[in-house]
Amino acid sequence: MITLSTLTQQTQALNLSGFHEALVFQSESTSYQTLSFEERLYHLFEAEINQREDRRIKRMLSLAKLKDTTATLEQIQYHAKRNLDKSQVLSLANCDFIQKAQNILLTGATGTGKSFLAQALARRAITLGYSAKYYRVSTLLQEIKIARLDGSYTKTMAKISKFKLLLLDDFGVTPLKPDEINDLFEVIEERTLSGSIIITAQLPIKEWHAYLGNETIADAMMDRLIHTAHRIELKGPSMRKLLADT
Repeated sequence: MITLSTLTQQTQALNLSGFHEALVFQSESTSYQTLSFEERLYHLFEAEINQREDRRIKRMLSLAKLKDTTATLEQIQYHAKRNLDKSQVLSLANCDFIQKAQNILLTGATGTGKSFLAQALARRAITLGYSAKYYRVSTLLQEIKIARLDGSYTKTMAKISKFKLLLLDDFGVTPLKPDEINDLFEVIEERTLSGSIIITAQLPIKEWHAYLGNETIADAMMDRLIHTAHRIELKGPSMRKLLADT
C-alpha cells in the first residue's frame, strides 16, 4: 500500500525538498481535494521549481558579495534633480546589456546613489540567471596583487572571469600605481567579449583618461569601456541626506 510516508521517503531520497513540503501541505489541506490529479501534480512540481530557484538566487547573491544586499530596482527614486531616466533604467533591467557584453558607467558626486543603483542592477541580473561579483576597485587590485605574490594569479583571474557581470565600485578615488593600471586593464580586456562591467565613479568620464596617466593603456582601456557603454550621470543632493530628512 502506498502511503504518504512512502511518498515522502521517495521525495527525500530524490532530494525534492520543495516537492516534499508541498506534498505534506496538500495532504493536510482540504482545499486541494477538489483539484484533479494533474492540477495537484502541477502544484507539487511548481513548489519544487520555486524552491530550487530561491536556493540558486541565495547562492549567487552570496557569491556576489554585494555591499548592500537590500538594493533593488523597485526602491529607486526618480527625483527630477537626480538626472535619472526611468525608461533607461527599466531598459537596463532586462539585462540585455550583459547578453551583448555592454558596460554601464555610473558617475556622480558622493551620496547620489551610484553604488545603490549598480547593486540593484546586479541583483536583477542574478534573478535573471546571470552571475555577478561586487568589488571596490581598491579591493580588486589588492586581491590581484596578493595573487601575483603567492603564485595564484592565473587562478584568481580565471575566478574573476567566470562572472558574467563585474561591478567595480569607487573607481578613481585614489591614484593608481603603474602595476595597478596594468592589472585593471587586464581585467577589462578579458571581459571585452565575455561579460559586462558596471563602474561607479565620482570622477567624470572625461577625466578618466588623465587619471589613468599611462596614455597607451588609457587609450586602450577607454576604447574598451566607452564604445559599448550605457552612461548615467547622477546629480542632485545626497540621497543619504534626503532619506535621513524624511
